[in-house]
Amino acid sequence: MKVRVTGVLIEDGQMLLLDQDTGSGRSWSLPGGKVEPGEPIGDALVREMREETGLDVEVGRLLYICDYLPDGDTHVVHLTFEATRVGGTVGAVAEGADSAPIRGVRFVDLADLPSLGLSPRFAELAQAGWPGAGSYMGAKANIGL
Repeated sequence: MKVRVTGVLIEDGQMLLLDQDTGSGRSWSLPGGKVEPGEPIGDALVREMREETGLDVEVGRLLYICDYLPDGDTHVVHLTFEATRVGGTVGAVAEGADSAPIRGVRFVDLADLPSLGLSPRFAELAQAGWPGAGSYMGAKANIGL
């Protein structure tokens, strides 16, 4: 089993996203990555956000937990948290921060999320303030990712 963390940072009606290949056909994704052995979950999110976006964040409430089963041998549990910027510079991406090169980091209007390949369901959840925050959402597809 693998554990991944992702962060949702929303400022002024815009969500912070990465421009990178996701393996799913879309090129925009939430910042985040795997939790290293022995690493606390919150520390993993802070590290991943810093490496991939250049921002220092504070971990907020748990938004959702979901599963992803990419093959018969792997079970990935995704934990997604709200994040608040406390410092750093948007786009100061660490060299080799991710296995898929990061082409850019930018804030995107919540209404524009579907035009970037994120589902209308995901945009609805974001615009509604994540109703049911902290819940197990089942398969990753249930939140539109």
